[in-house]
Amino acid sequence: MKKIKLAVLASGGGTNLQAIIDKIESGKLSAEIRVVISNNSKAFALERARKHNIKDVHLSHKMFETKDKFDEKLLEILKENKIDLVVLAGYMKILSPKVIRAYKNRMINIHPALLPHFGGTGMYGIHVHEAVIKSGVKVTGVTVHLVDEIYDHGAIIIQKCVPVEDSDTPESLAERVLKVEHQLYSEAIGLFAEEKIEVKGNRVYIKK
Repeated sequence: MKKIKLAVLASGGGTNLQAIIDKIESGKLSAEIRVVISNNSKAFALERARKHNIKDVHLSHKMFETKDKFDEKLLEILKENKIDLVVLAGYMKILSPKVIRAYKNRMINIHPALLPHFGGTGMYGIHVHEAVIKSGVKVTGVTVHLVDEIYDHGAIIIQKCVPVEDSDTPESLAERVLKVEHQLYSEAIGLFAEEKIEVKGNRVYIKK
């Protein structure tokens, strides 16, 4: 089986990135991270990349006169590295329709809730878990989905439930959800690596 070539985009600590690296290095995921890109020069995700001899790139909109120039550079980097799948792992910038269309059905994101619930504008990080607890639901979870031009909207690839305990705080719930994220993201990437993903319209089907 050939290794699927990944670009990982991250803005912060990169714990999902690390989980993917660990799966690859253990031989449990047939993939190769060709480049890690961050809009934040101080993101620890870039340091994680360097520690594992993965190309790291700081690429911010602030470095370019226009959004189009940024898009051109990002697409150039992805093309140069022959990227099969773009993996958003805590990337805190919205990508343009031009970039998303260039990698249609080949760009994925992970969300710390069961979409379509608790998604959309403002629903990121601890804010998601605060909203979950405030709502009183007894189950939350993790969603890996295709990226389209609407925030947190693309077709769902895979989901896993996480129970909400009566004693949960947003922080304790976030910690348990994150552990599931680390497992589920590699699982979803593995489905692409094994060519088991089929997209029809706005639905994802997993081949047996």
